[in-house]
Amino acid sequence: MQICVVALGKIGLPLAVQFASKGHQVVGADIDSAVVDQINAGEEPFPGEADLGSKLGEVVTAGRLRATTDTTAAVTEAEVVVVVVPLFVAADGVPDFGWMDSATQAIAAGLQPGTLVSYETTLPVGSTRNRWAPMLAEGSGLQASRDFDVVFSPERVFTGRVFADLRKYPKLVGGLDEQSTRRGVEFYTAVLDFDDRDDLPAPNGVWDLGPAEAAELAKLAETSYRDVNIGLANQFARYADTIGVDVVKVIDACNSQPYSHIHRPGIAVGGHCIPIYPQMYLWNDPAATVVRSAREANAAMPEYAVSRLAEAYGDLSGARVLVLGAAYRGGVKETAFSGVFGTVAALRSRGAAAFVSDPLYTADELDELGLPGHRGETVEAAVIQADHPEYRRLTPADLADVSILVDGRRVTDPRLWNGVTRVVIGG
Repeated sequence: MQICVVALGKIGLPLAVQFASKGHQVVGADIDSAVVDQINAGEEPFPGEADLGSKLGEVVTAGRLRATTDTTAAVTEAEVVVVVVPLFVAADGVPDFGWMDSATQAIAAGLQPGTLVSYETTLPVGSTRNRWAPMLAEGSGLQASRDFDVVFSPERVFTGRVFADLRKYPKLVGGLDEQSTRRGVEFYTAVLDFDDRDDLPAPNGVWDLGPAEAAELAKLAETSYRDVNIGLANQFARYADTIGVDVVKVIDACNSQPYSHIHRPGIAVGGHCIPIYPQMYLWNDPAATVVRSAREANAAMPEYAVSRLAEAYGDLSGARVLVLGAAYRGGVKETAFSGVFGTVAALRSRGAAAFVSDPLYTADELDELGLPGHRGETVEAAVIQADHPEYRRLTPADLADVSILVDGRRVTDPRLWNGVTRVVIGG
């Protein structure tokens, strides 16, 4: 097949490489000319994605993948167009469709009869049918479901392990009609491979969800579930702190039978998905009180972690505090909606001088993110915000003069922290 992937970011580029590795001809379109040049040279434009460098080099050398800044021209050649353009959501949950609108208009300008268009970007329910299909039709002069087909098929992968996740999880597809959905199922069956799994209600592979709205809701529901579950765990943890109980032991006890699946509490919920998609769900369903309450509970955790520090340390006015970890999760150089921002803000609101360090970022890079990079300044307290593997080996010798450690991720070994007050959430 001739395939066009629109947007070559941390999801789009691995997808393009995956399609090309199955023997298809792929053109990737991106507005960033520097990214396009790197890809055409066989160089990965961002670090940290397992196996991307080697796989990219292979398919570029073989002539099965090239990149361009001309989306319309790339679409003109394609039988299938896969859209992975970012959709931004404001803090109040209102989506900003700007980039998606521009990409869809560029796609429409090159759309040919018989093309299948698949949107993988997470969307509010109804967007595929009510926004993108009409926009494609208007810009192309073609009619949806007659001249071209449209499906929604949400990405379900984590950056850093995209290729493994593509194999591990079923690919969900929903379309404007039965023909669109059938074509979507056929396409993804041809470009993906799947691990055998005996824990699923149906064989692992491409799953036909029927209408696009079902696939859109599935993505929002699975991410909202995680936010609600973590919110519940955080509420349990805060109560456990008041009664002197280790909430992790309680959670492990609960999860020892098959009807309980409580997640782990922590200082923050960050990333591109879990803090955002529940807000998108609420945009569709503002009456969803459970989802709203969980989002509020999780958003309050950085402030709660700093309050735990203040309980142990005392007045934080003038205290110098190091926040360990800018990333939203360990091992990933990403700060999307990271708890570091809320943690620094909470420290400053109490008069503390906050500094930030992260093994994946230089101090200058942190400064550029609006975070006060640590350059060796003496600090009296520390807060672990990200569960980087390096912090598992952390000892008091690494943090001279620190008398209080708030381990917001329970990543440190308590046996190594004799002589320093170590505080955990729910402990």
